[in-house]
Amino acid sequence: MLNIQTFDSRAGGNVLYKALTHPLAAEAIARLYARLRGPVAVYDPECIAAPLLALYPQSLAGLYVHDVAAIGVERAGQVARPLTELPQSDARTVLIAAFDARRIASRIAHLLPNKTQLVSLDEVKLPDALLTNRVRYLDKLNFATNFAFFRDADGLSTRLVSANYWSGYGGGAIRLWLRLFDTAGNELATWEQEVAAGPCGFSVDSRSLRERFNLPEFTGQLFVHAIGAAGHDVVKYALDTYSSDAGSPWGASLSCTHDANAWPSDRYAGLPAPREDERVVLWLQNSHATSIPAGAVSLDRMGTEQPVALMREVGPFATVAVDMGDVLPGLRWPAQIELRAGRHVVRPRYEVIRDGRVRIAHVNVERSDIKADPGIARLPPQLGRGYLLPFPVLPRQRFRSIVQPTPMALAQTTLPLRLDVFDEAGTKVAERFLGCLPRHHGLALEVDDVPAGHAELVYDFRDGGEADGWLHALFRYEDRQSGHVAESSFGSHIFNTVMTYKDEPQSYSGPPPGLSTRLFLKLGDARRRSFAVLIYPASAPWHVQSDTMLLLHDSGGEVIAEERLAIACSGSAIVWPDAVFGQTALRRAGQDGYVLVRDTSCRLFGYHGLMDDAGGFSLDHMFGF
Repeated sequence: MLNIQTFDSRAGGNVLYKALTHPLAAEAIARLYARLRGPVAVYDPECIAAPLLALYPQSLAGLYVHDVAAIGVERAGQVARPLTELPQSDARTVLIAAFDARRIASRIAHLLPNKTQLVSLDEVKLPDALLTNRVRYLDKLNFATNFAFFRDADGLSTRLVSANYWSGYGGGAIRLWLRLFDTAGNELATWEQEVAAGPCGFSVDSRSLRERFNLPEFTGQLFVHAIGAAGHDVVKYALDTYSSDAGSPWGASLSCTHDANAWPSDRYAGLPAPREDERVVLWLQNSHATSIPAGAVSLDRMGTEQPVALMREVGPFATVAVDMGDVLPGLRWPAQIELRAGRHVVRPRYEVIRDGRVRIAHVNVERSDIKADPGIARLPPQLGRGYLLPFPVLPRQRFRSIVQPTPMALAQTTLPLRLDVFDEAGTKVAERFLGCLPRHHGLALEVDDVPAGHAELVYDFRDGGEADGWLHALFRYEDRQSGHVAESSFGSHIFNTVMTYKDEPQSYSGPPPGLSTRLFLKLGDARRRSFAVLIYPASAPWHVQSDTMLLLHDSGGEVIAEERLAIACSGSAIVWPDAVFGQTALRRAGQDGYVLVRDTSCRLFGYHGLMDDAGGFSLDHMFGF
């Protein structure tokens, strides 16, 4: 496992990690290393040496610290020495493992051995033009970045869509710095894209990129860096994968996935094993400029603790397709697979091939930093049913809706669960106790209690078990007519109570409780209709109806139409923008237009997707800001 800190539940993403792994920083570090004269010593005033050397190995003649409490402590494979011993070193280069190091350099200049060059990480900073805050380099807003799986090959294309949601936090116009990598990790193209001030929509389309840069077919990853961000240091997006032409071998393939978490994790879960008639392919995409060694990544049936290592190297920024049938032969759905990624990759995508169609979805971060919380079983009545995991039950006449609870933390050994089912009007029509499921369970349950509506997974301790609030599940939807399938996954929250428990109900900004909604709904095109399933979950009784506004924005961010929607408490609604606003308004909105789902009275949860006339559809959870 890489010795790097990528995410902290209290502080969020680790800005140092992003500063060291940006593609331009990686190139600059390679140039810096190339001119170091050995032997090389490191002065580590800010504990940066360990992640730096984990990502970019370098032989050292010594590591020096000024903190007496750190003397003798191992860092980056070196026993830390007192800085006062630096003059006796035989180093010809001293690297200060710090940014903004001018004053640090002046303090130690007199300690340098004779004819020793002094360098620092200031030499690997991004250009000023790519910084949001030029005063403080390690400001998280300087690294509002993310990766996206990106492909235009074999009749399949991808399109990333989002909006300048940073404008809602005081930001103005932004610039996107983008780099596209191919399967081998080679740079295919680097460019910038302007996004005007205000809540403008924007997109990046793989077919347009091929035309613009005269590119061959490619499968790889897109790195996105937003300059001028405010409020959020993550680039949020929805990513569509679609059959790009009528002659595509993949027919009416269509799928949608959410953004990619941005920080590599130790492990990921929510990867389904294939059915007898399926292939499941994991797209393993190296997020770093250093190769993933053979054996550093492994896969395991969830709960069995018998991991199988991938004995192949993955090059810098490279993309590798890993067939689950090759790694874990004989394993079949509804078994689940755990990915032990060793912090080498951001949240990966997986692809399911079945009956001439493909669908793509994402796994989720398996938390290693949370433990069972006894307080959840003793939540007071004011918090009602507590943690809820809501998901749609699509119209039963056409779709099968299947739920599969998913362990999503290393400490989860049991899942004590109940399923509550609601119709669209918010009436509870069914309740099923699922038991105290073991970590390796094989439950996949079809929900067919209502013609349409939604269901919620809830903790239920009647048979014991433990809970930690990090409840997740995989949701699978099958078209009974076309055979097309879509799947999504997400986690639980406490919804719509004015009382709080720890950081719940979560808020988009500020402290809890989170009692408002701001969701992004993309628009469709000539071939595909956009839709959303909006759910009004309530842990305890809240407002009888939502007061929801559907705000249609054009490509320039202007609101050109709006409609009000009332959803019953514990109810749901399917929204079709073309039916709500009409085709004329949608054409006026343009290809980068979108609908903002806004409600200041309650927190809605939503899933969105596209649907075509050939039986293809996509579905994944919406993102908010």
